[in-house]
Amino acid sequence: MKGYVFHGPGRSAWQDVPDPDVQDPTDAVVRVDTVTICGTDLHILKGDVPEVRPGTVLGHEAVGEVVEIGPDVRGLQPGERVLVSCVSACGRCRFCREGMYGQCLGGGGWVLGRHIDGTQAEYVRVPFADLSLHPLPASVTNEEAVLLADIFPTGYEVGVLNGQVAPGDTVAVVGAGPVGLAVIATARLFAPERVVAVDVAPARLEIARKLGADVVCDAREAPEQLVADLTGELGVDVAVEAVGLPETFEVCARMARPGGRIAVVGVHGRPATLHLEELWDRNVTVTTGLVDTRCTPTLLKMAATGRLPTSQLITHLFPLERMEEAYEVFAHPAETGAIKVVLGGPHREVVPVQTT
Repeated sequence: MKGYVFHGPGRSAWQDVPDPDVQDPTDAVVRVDTVTICGTDLHILKGDVPEVRPGTVLGHEAVGEVVEIGPDVRGLQPGERVLVSCVSACGRCRFCREGMYGQCLGGGGWVLGRHIDGTQAEYVRVPFADLSLHPLPASVTNEEAVLLADIFPTGYEVGVLNGQVAPGDTVAVVGAGPVGLAVIATARLFAPERVVAVDVAPARLEIARKLGADVVCDAREAPEQLVADLTGELGVDVAVEAVGLPETFEVCARMARPGGRIAVVGVHGRPATLHLEELWDRNVTVTTGLVDTRCTPTLLKMAATGRLPTSQLITHLFPLERMEEAYEVFAHPAETGAIKVVLGGPHREVVPVQTT
């Protein structure tokens, strides 16, 4: 089969790789029908995630069909259409029992495309299949479902829930990439007074408006002053950092009001300065987190009833074998307008999607 293989920082290829098979009794093998590329994959290619070994198939988001199951898999059958979660969960360790699947001590957590071969291939082995695969209702398309593998659970759990967004809050989302847009869409579920989206790309800010941002701001045009003007110099209740740069974390720290919350969602590959000399007396809470995906069943229910605007984030469709081209498009959003790039079967036409 073919897979997209990491060969070290700046080097990768769509190439022949061994077919996966069941290695442990709780494994399943899934034929990949739909897959997408995550900003974290770009961080891996830059060398920001050094634990990823050369030779690893990348990817941790997919929709597909179960083709083989191990003898201990109880909740799934071959032929079922499933969502492959970005996080695998053993279900038995201390953290899994607390619903913190991202911190799994039993061989799970974020392993696909990191510690074992991932989903950007024609087939993928999924460990702990009963907890790591979600059967899909017929009303949810592959394209809608694949965005529930990572970005919507991440935005919702690490941004909205960790940030404790509440009715009447002012929320600033710094970074209107895919996860930042998912934060905006799911923050609206909690009836904040206003949501402010900050980014450098006009196209992303336009989509942020469509997903529910009340105010948008170019990151180069003093977003802190805009927030001060909107809040009577108070600051925001919740600042969500959704980029992964030291500069954007510091912007969020300057935006937060006394008693406010800073939710760090971005993947950080470099140290960021925490200005405790400015924050020590302001009662500010800073949270970080790897997504646990405990909310995935809830998000699937909302998607099935049309309550999540998942498909609005998809800007480009590719056949699976055009993976290298899809990476180029996704890695240069300023030139391509890419938000979320989705790849499917070999007969899919390459299409820039017109978002509405």
